[in-house]
Amino acid sequence: MVAAAVVLAVFGASAVAVGLQQATAGPPPAPPLTAPSATPTPPPPAVPSVVPAPEQPAAAQDLAAKTMPRSRPVALTIPAMGIVDSSLVDLGKEADGTLEVPTDYGQAGWFAPGPAPGQFGPAVIAGHVDSKAGPAIFYRLGELQPGATLSVTREDGSTAEFVVDKVERYPKDAFPTAAVYGDTTQRSELRLITCGGEFDSGTGHYVDNVVAYAHLL
Repeated sequence: MVAAAVVLAVFGASAVAVGLQQATAGPPPAPPLTAPSATPTPPPPAVPSVVPAPEQPAAAQDLAAKTMPRSRPVALTIPAMGIVDSSLVDLGKEADGTLEVPTDYGQAGWFAPGPAPGQFGPAVIAGHVDSKAGPAIFYRLGELQPGATLSVTREDGSTAEFVVDKVERYPKDAFPTAAVYGDTTQRSELRLITCGGEFDSGTGHYVDNVVAYAHLL
């Protein structure tokens, strides 16, 4: 599943989902996502699942680099992962401050309180890595390579095109919330989050989160 130690407890059934709303709030720490079962389909090496959500979204303002006006994302396409025009849902935060996760394992979600894909700052999209039934939408996230491209179709009819910069894996108890959700760049960026690493059958969670970093072309 996808889960981030900070505010990303959404995919993978516990902490990697990120809800995207227009509200502005700091990224709160989030617990790791919970796996759908004690015996999930083992993900390929380097492919984790859920992610946590941030307490404070990045500022939505254009600082020089190319950006786009705010518009809700409605679909995601990642050719390298075999994802074509997959619909997106809005995600927020759970009562405990962790990232909300999609209820459909075959669908990713956008952290609505943060920037929209194309706006200045880091937009966040989270999804599950697997379920009791098998691989979920972000099962292959850990396989993405720098230079891979992806696109987000927006409600206003425009498309935001991104290129992957790097893919990292972090222990959920050491999730870099500030780096993932914080306003640390001078451009429009995108974070894709899911769960990864070993599956802890005792807690029903994956121990890590996988994060792909990309920027607007």
